[in-house]
Amino acid sequence: MRIAAIDDDPAQLDLMKAVVAAMGHDCHLFGDANALMRVLPRETFDLFIVDWELPDIPGPHVIRAIRQMALAPVPILMMTNRSDERDIIEGLTSGADDYMVKSARVGELRARLMALLRRGGHTPPASDIVWGRYRFQVQDRGVWRDGVAITTLTTKEYDLALTMFRNLGRLLSRAHLIEGVWGMDADISSRSLDVYMSHVRSKLRLRADSGYKLVSVYNHGYRLEDLGQAPSATGE
Repeated sequence: MRIAAIDDDPAQLDLMKAVVAAMGHDCHLFGDANALMRVLPRETFDLFIVDWELPDIPGPHVIRAIRQMALAPVPILMMTNRSDERDIIEGLTSGADDYMVKSARVGELRARLMALLRRGGHTPPASDIVWGRYRFQVQDRGVWRDGVAITTLTTKEYDLALTMFRNLGRLLSRAHLIEGVWGMDADISSRSLDVYMSHVRSKLRLRADSGYKLVSVYNHGYRLEDLGQAPSATGE
């Protein structure tokens, strides 16, 4: 998962990055709100951690901006030194999904992040997941279409396909896809990603007649669209 943390305290950012990394996710750090606002129109994240006392824009205003600018609804944790009830109410009313007073309780932060990711639909997949005509076997990394195994997918193509199905209908930025499949420091160009996605589209036949269509959104990334011709995903 791709998590954004906004705080003007470097020590606090280091703590959040360590917790997120220990959970197996990537953490992107921002020292002020404007730094985040500059990337938000073209990037996607799975969760935001927002401080209240920022040098440029107050945390509640940042949360409202995220809700307006984010390409899809995502969980937001407000993490601040403010503990007054009125502040908690304002933070939650501004659009935060959870509110945590800063402390050294790393276990609590981890638990709150895990709960928010579950609410956002980012739960570990079942061993088999079915989307309409497609069945993914997660443990053995197999894919079937209409009961016929698709044996030509490479490892990275499989990872990209599963990522798109698990984020059905959501626009994912190129950086989001590259980090999720190759890792945060991977040296993969946008052009290379486009080639991989072209192979995924072709091998899985993700076009209108399949019930799912993989589309490229200029200057953003990719979205897998459910055309309403197939049932919702189910775990077996």
